[in-house]
Amino acid sequence: MPNLSDSRIGQIAIVCKDVARARDFYKDALGVKHLFDAGPTLAFFQSGTTRLMLSKAEGEATGTSVLYFFVADIDAVKSELAGKGVKFIDEPHLIAKMPDHELWLAEFRDSENNVLALMEERR
Repeated sequence: MPNLSDSRIGQIAIVCKDVARARDFYKDALGVKHLFDAGPTLAFFQSGTTRLMLSKAEGEATGTSVLYFFVADIDAVKSELAGKGVKFIDEPHLIAKMPDHELWLAEFRDSENNVLALMEERR
């Protein structure tokens, strides 16, 4: 069985009810770099080394993986995004105390009701 522990995730697909609405959310509210659209049912973004693909839900398909965005200052980023209308589920809070840092998290929803999160490693 192959070991994927050192593999880089190159793309994450996010299922959307309304791709145009989701594209605007990721581009305008979150500020993720928009690469291109492929017709009305696909939009591509670049976040660091990972590509995001927004795609139209087919049939009964719903849900997504949670995307965790590492940030340097979770409170400042949360405040900025909330100012753009992003709806947070919770305030930034401590998740775990690690030997060399604290892990902080704040979850929010995108325009398609998918859960996303901000994470900060405080040293």
